[in-house]
Amino acid sequence: MTKLVLALVPALWVVAIAIIAVQNATPVSIQWLTFQSIEIPFGVLLAFSAAGGMIAAALVLIVLSSKGFRRPARKRN
Repeated sequence: MTKLVLALVPALWVVAIAIIAVQNATPVSIQWLTFQSIEIPFGVLLAFSAAGGMIAAALVLIVLSSKGFRRPARKRN
């Protein structure tokens, strides 16, 4: 059951990004401090943001697991 849930979560994200990308094809640009990006479609920006967040979360999990931060084992009855 856990594997099914772990497969459904990214699948739902992909479907949601696809729907939002089709509905919002307007080009947008990001401005941060004095920097401004080129104009790209909102759906592409959303997809890159979601992928970047997934990669960052995976890297954090790898770093934490290599440092020995593991959950204590549950006691069995």
